[in-house]
Amino acid sequence: MGDWGFLEKLLDQVQEHSTVVGKIWLTVLFIFRILILGLAGESVWGDEQSDFECNTAQPGCTNVCYDQAFPISHIRYWVLQFLFVSTPTLVYLGHVIYLSRREERLRQKEGELRALPAKDPQVERALAAVERQMAKISVAEDGRLRIRGALMGTYVASVLCKSVLEAGFLYGQWRLYGWTMEPVFVCQRAPCPYLVDCFVSRPTEKTIFIIFMLVVGLISLVLNLLELVHLLCRCLSRGMRARQGQDAPPTQGTPQTLTRTRSSSTSPWARGPHPHHAPPTMGSHPVSRTGPT
Repeated sequence: MGDWGFLEKLLDQVQEHSTVVGKIWLTVLFIFRILILGLAGESVWGDEQSDFECNTAQPGCTNVCYDQAFPISHIRYWVLQFLFVSTPTLVYLGHVIYLSRREERLRQKEGELRALPAKDPQVERALAAVERQMAKISVAEDGRLRIRGALMGTYVASVLCKSVLEAGFLYGQWRLYGWTMEPVFVCQRAPCPYLVDCFVSRPTEKTIFIIFMLVVGLISLVLNLLELVHLLCRCLSRGMRARQGQDAPPTQGTPQTLTRTRSSSTSPWARGPHPHHAPPTMGSHPVSRTGPT
C-alpha cells in the first residue's frame, strides 16, 4: 500500500479549517479507509489472482477469465476512490495556505507602512488599500481562517465534488462487481474451449469486506450531504443577521429629539445671560429718568 504519512499530514491540516461535519468526515476517512486498507486490505486480497483457479488446462484461459471477472482489483479500485475523493479537499487546503501566506504578507506590509515617520498622502492611500485587502480575509482570534467569502465558495465546491465522486465510485463498484463475491465464476472467452468454471478463494470474507467498504462509502456520502445542508443553514443565518443589523433603528435619538435639542440650544436664555443685559427679576420696576409731573 505504500506510505500514506504525507497524505495523512496534509489532511490533518485540513481538519483545522473544516466544520464539525467535515472533521467527522476526515475521521471516517482516516480510520475506516486508510487504516483498514493498509492493515487488512493486502491480507484479504493478496491471493486474489494466485488462488483464482479454473477447471481447464488450456494455457491462458485462467488469465483471460480472471481479467473478465476482475477488470480492476478491488483493492486498487478503493485506493483510486480514496485518492480521487481526497483531491477536492487538498485543493481547498491549497486555497487555505494561499490565503494564510497572503494575510502574513499584508500584515508585514502594514507594519512597514505604519513604521514610516512621515505620513504623506501616498503612504495613507497604500495603508488604506492594505487594510481593505486584509478586511477580505477573515481571521479568528486563534489564527485560523474563517470560512467566509471566496474560501466558503471553495469549501462548498470541494464538498460538492466529493459527493459526486463518492456517488460515482459507488455506482461504478456496483456495475463492475456487484455487492457480493460469488464463489464460482462462469467464463466463456477465447482461448477457453468451452464454458469454464473458475473458483474464487475466501468468497465469504471478501463479501464481508466489500459490504464494509460499501457502508463506509455510504457514510461518507451522507456526511457530505449533511455538510452541504449545514453550510446552507450557516449562510442563511449569517444573511438574516446581516439583514437584521441593517434594518435596526438608530440608537442615538430620533429626529424629533434632535430638533428639540437644537431649538432649546438656540434660545437666548439657554446660552446664559448677556454680559451687558441681565434678565429681569420678579418684583423689580423700571427706574424713571424723568421727575414727577
